[in-house]
Order: sequence, then structure tokens, then C-alpha cells
Amino acid sequence: MIGSAARPDTVADVAGAIALLEDLVQSDSSTRAARMQDLLRALRTVATTRGPEDARHWARRAISPLLDYSSISALRTFLPPRLASDAAKPVRLAILGGPTTVQLRRVMEAFLASEEIIAEVYECDYGLFRQEILTPGSGLDRFNPDIVFVATGARDVGDLPAADLGEAEVAAIAETEIAGFAALWSIAHAKWNATIIQNNFEIGPGSSFGHLALRHPAARENYLDRLNRLLAERAPASVVLHDVRGLAAEAGARAWFDARFYFEFKMPCGAECLVTYAHSVVAVIRAIQGRSRKALVLDLDNTLWGGPVGDVGPGGIALGDGSSEGQAFLAFQRYARQLRARGVVLAVCSKNDADKAREPFETRSDMALKLSDFACFVANWENKADNLREIARRLELGADALVFFDDSPVERALVRRLAPEVAVPDVPEDPSDYVQALATGRYFETTAFTREDAARAQSYATNAQRRELADASSDLRSFLASLAMRMQVSPVSALNIERVTQLLNKSNQFNLTTRRMSLAEVKEVGAHPEWRTLTFSLRDSLGDNGLISVVFLRASEDTLTIDTWIMSCRVLQRGVEQFVRNEIVALARRDGFRRISGSYVPTAKNRMVEHHYAGLGFQPAGTEGSKTLWVLPVEPGLADLAHFIVGEGV
Repeated sequence: MIGSAARPDTVADVAGAIALLEDLVQSDSSTRAARMQDLLRALRTVATTRGPEDARHWARRAISPLLDYSSISALRTFLPPRLASDAAKPVRLAILGGPTTVQLRRVMEAFLASEEIIAEVYECDYGLFRQEILTPGSGLDRFNPDIVFVATGARDVGDLPAADLGEAEVAAIAETEIAGFAALWSIAHAKWNATIIQNNFEIGPGSSFGHLALRHPAARENYLDRLNRLLAERAPASVVLHDVRGLAAEAGARAWFDARFYFEFKMPCGAECLVTYAHSVVAVIRAIQGRSRKALVLDLDNTLWGGPVGDVGPGGIALGDGSSEGQAFLAFQRYARQLRARGVVLAVCSKNDADKAREPFETRSDMALKLSDFACFVANWENKADNLREIARRLELGADALVFFDDSPVERALVRRLAPEVAVPDVPEDPSDYVQALATGRYFETTAFTREDAARAQSYATNAQRRELADASSDLRSFLASLAMRMQVSPVSALNIERVTQLLNKSNQFNLTTRRMSLAEVKEVGAHPEWRTLTFSLRDSLGDNGLISVVFLRASEDTLTIDTWIMSCRVLQRGVEQFVRNEIVALARRDGFRRISGSYVPTAKNRMVEHHYAGLGFQPAGTEGSKTLWVLPVEPGLADLAHFIVGEGV
């Protein structure tokens, strides 16, 4: 460590190393790649003088899916796995490979560290994935995983059909193959209640049937396609499919199926494809943990159209079929709109006069994106890091939920420096490459798609309207009354269980006990007589918020214990907490419980609910370590809390 007695030259070396690291982590990946040796020397200087944690901080920020395998491997040496004591519950990740997974695991560990996902990793020996799952007392059994990644590929398919077999025989063989994997999923889920990540099957070059493979059922390519369709149809909710076939297609089959690496080392793909592979799997793990990004914030000039609209006017910008450049910008707009349709929130952050920035949306009929597609629109001359934080505030999201896409390398560098929690993709000079540049980051991976997901973008837009109305109102009570809020209350059911499970695993801020549950666990709780489940869906005069809160209560003698209470932060300060508290009290009275108990387990992200129970009239009931305990006696004189929500349902 640097102290008062440090030599001036040492201080200068460290200061220079940190200045270099700061410069490189705010630059695009191509600059980091070109200066990787300088970056590594600076990391070594910081590690020896300031300590491994400082080096880890910079190495984590330098990781990118656009770096090559050697660079990722070198950076990984500064990213040792964190110890279990550093997190309340690190994820226990098992990697079970048909091929060798050592190199894949190492790159995955680098990306896990870059995402601050603290994981304990178990890796089985080459080719033993079936034995590890099936054998009682195996190393995997003792490890008791939370997530099992079945890192198989086309080479792990059991029996390929003989060339002369017809449709019925091939279908029977495929059913047997899928049944074998289904049995592994079932056993893994029953033993450890684990979520399974299952690869599908990539299709390599060199078809013996040539173009006839498209039609002949016994052709290898046709058969693997059939297996992939069956995987998609048969995988239960506890299985998340990982699209290795898509990765191989993106990389090119010849690059992916580099036979040298398989024959010599039994690697699953060519070495340079390992980075894409590992990054893709970690993106799925991030989604399972509910940590995918939620909002895409877009610049305007030279991002959504060509040219500065303030100078050339809406008629002078490059957009649409008049030029190849215009077509490229239009294609990017269409991609952004497709993301919105599947639940990604869109916003604008532009250095422009607000009226000029809006003019193309208001006057050009060929814009794929409309003003109504954006939940938040910020155009001014302030710095974009501050504007992004303002957008996060308006959307009631953390800045770590944002992805910022801007053609200017200066603006990207500024945001990476001043708002490092925001994800900032590299943006190529050619707008034809914009879609791929954004897709490469895999920021918005999801494990399910529900009605609430489809409506999320509009929900955030109407929520921003509510905030504007509230900010403009001098009387909060009259504002809340004007929303005409109605709440549907119902238990967990087949109709809402996927959304309930999703909310349980995505909510970090309004989450009193930070419990996570698989879909199977939620089903078990919903069916058990000891448990009561409540879900809350809110709509008002501005729109439908969907299912926004879940409460799980456990009955024990004369006490009803709040085991889980989560809520979407989008509906804070609208009386939902008071409404839910009243519903819990009504349930306790109906079923004859004398008290309601609850607990708060503090984390880095849920400090906002530290005083939640106190604000609802609960009394302190002691502590258990960092956990605080609360109780609410259900007495005859216990009054309902005031709110402006009309209840429907239970």
C-alpha cells in the first residue's frame, strides 16, 4: 500500500498506472485490445502496490466480449473467484460437459467476475455429465448445485439414425434421445431443486446428403434440427435452453467446429469462439438471477438517423429507402422497436434542443420509432452521465438497469467514466453494424416472456407520466385519488405462476428477505396447506401495471409469518404497501391468527425497505444477527391504514 514513506518514483508509477487504466476502461474494446500489454503492466503495478482488490476493480471493468481469448485469459489472472464469505449466498454453479470444459469455465469465471456474480463452480470430468447426475453421492451430489449447466453438443447425441430409415423410425429414435435428457433434468431438479441450463445441438459443416439433408429425415442435419425442436417443446420451466446452434451459426460453422481443437484437446469449439460461448452462458445466468438490463437509452443524431437534425432539419437527415445509410438507420430503429415489443424500456438521451429532437418523430412518416415508444425523452445540453441518472430516476430504475447506445466515442467515454454502472456498448462507425453491436452485449436476456413483460415498456411510460403529474401536483392525496386505482387480489395460480416466479427472482430493492424460488418451489408453496399466497395486480386511469406484488405467508399456531414480500418499485408511494398490509390483516383475522410476524434481512440493494415494517405499525421484536424481527398483534381495535385503492378479488 502507498503510505507517507512511499518513494516519489513509486507514487508516480502507481499514479501513472491508474491514469492509464482509467483511460483504457473508458475506451472502446478495440483500444484495449491494441494496448493489452500496457493494460496488463498497469494491472501488475496496481496489484503489487495497492493490492489485489484494486487490480480486480480495474480488470473487471476491462473485460469485454469483444476481446480475444488470450486477452480474457490474461485479465482473468487478476480476477480470482471471491470467497463465499463475501456474499450471503453465492450461486453454486455446476458445469457438466460432454467435451472438455476447462477453458470454457475459465472464460466464464472472467465474465462472472465482470458482472459481480459471486459463484462457487463445480466442474465434472470430461464426458461424465450423465454419471454425475445419476450417481448418488457423486461430487455433484455433494456440491448441491443451484444451477446445472449441461454443456453438451452435437457430439453428445447418442445414436444418429441409419441413412435408410424413414420418418417413423427417425421420430422414435429422437423421442428416445430427448427422453434421456428429460430424465436427467427431472433427477437434477428433484435432487437439488436446481435450474438447468441445457444446450441445444449445433450443426456442423460437411453434410453427406448435401441439399437433400433438408428433406431426408435420417440426414444428420435434419435429425439435429428435429432434436432442437423437441428440446424447445419438451423442456419444462425449470430448464432454460441455451442456443448453441445460434452461436455456431453466428461464428460460422467452420470456425466453431475447428477439428484441431476437438481432436487434440476435446474442446467444444475453436479457441476464439470460447469467448462468445462463455459470455452467452453467463448472460443466461444473469437472466436467471434477475439481473438483465431493463432499459435501452438511445442517442439521436447519427444513432437513430444520419446527420445533425438541428442543422439539416428533419427533411435532411439520412433515414429510410433513399440511401443505404438511411436503410441501415431504419433497420436499427426497427430492432429497437422489436426490443420494446418484448418488454425492453426505451428512452432518449440526446444533446439537442428538445423541440428539434422531437421534430423528426412528429413530421416523418418513415420513422419506425414513434414518440410514444419512449418511456422517457431527455434532450438538452447537459452532460449525458447526469442525464442518464435523471432518466433512471424518472423510470424508477437503478442506473445499473440502463444500456446507453451512442455513436460518439467521446460521449461513451464520459459515461463509462462518470457513470460506470451504466452499460455502454462499443458502437461501430458503420450504422449497418449497429444491430449486431447491440445484440453482441446480450444485455436483455430473459428466461420467460409473460403478459407483463409485453406491457412493461408501456407501463414505464405511463409511470413516467404519473411521476410528472405527481411532481406538478401540490396535493399528493388528490393526485392519488385522481388515479382511480383498482387492485386485483388473488392466490398463486397456473395463470400467474410464471410472472410470480419471475418477480421473485428479479426483485432486489423491495425485497424484505431476498428469498429466491424456482417455479417448482412456488408450486409447492401454493399447494401446501401451511402456506397462504397473495398476488396483487394494479391498474389505474393511466394504464395496467400488471402483477406488481407477491406475499407468501406461513401459518404456525396463532402466528401468520410473512416469509416473502416483494413489490415492483414502479408502484412505490401510491398506497400499495398500506393496501397489502390491510389484506394480510384481513386474512389473519379470517383464519383466526392472533399476530403477524415479519423480518428484514439487509442487503446492499434493499436498504429502501429498512423501515418498512415500522411504517406499517409493526413493533420491533428483536434481532437475529443482521436480521431484524417485527410483530403486529391482530387486536380487535387494529385499524386499517388509509389508501386510495379499491380492492377486487380475494
